[in-house]
Amino acid sequence: MADSVVLDPVDLHLLRLLQNDARTTYRDLAAQVGVAPSTCLDRVTRLRRAGVILGHRLELDPAKLGRGLQALLSVQVRPHRRELVGPFVERIRALPESRTVFHLTGPDDYLVHVAVADMADLQRLVLDEFTSRREVARVETRLIFQQWECGPLLPPPATP
Repeated sequence: MADSVVLDPVDLHLLRLLQNDARTTYRDLAAQVGVAPSTCLDRVTRLRRAGVILGHRLELDPAKLGRGLQALLSVQVRPHRRELVGPFVERIRALPESRTVFHLTGPDDYLVHVAVADMADLQRLVLDEFTSRREVARVETRLIFQQWECGPLLPPPATP
């Protein structure tokens, strides 16, 4: 487990602002937090180096890109040994249909969120990329009807 980083109120304020709009300029961040732009830049740089800020990403709508069907694939790998699961995870992560891969405890070893064009594409993906692999013992598919993003990781500051 990664070590936590000590964050002061200014760091937390910066993170709250950035998690809601990662495109905010350093000048605007500094003005909202009440520090100099150079101080803001130094703090954000330190938070990146410490691994608190992992990056910035652009979110795309899978349906508008021709991948309107999303599913969760529960995958059981047997035997569950490092020399097999490493290459399995690398291959699954390299698939353009894969959105997220989770390594789990319990009866299933992996949960893979995929986005595909349609049912035929999902069937092709499951048969050609998952069940055709020797180490895959079982795949269970669940279609996603709808999904919602949840709130930010850091809650808003408490009001006095």
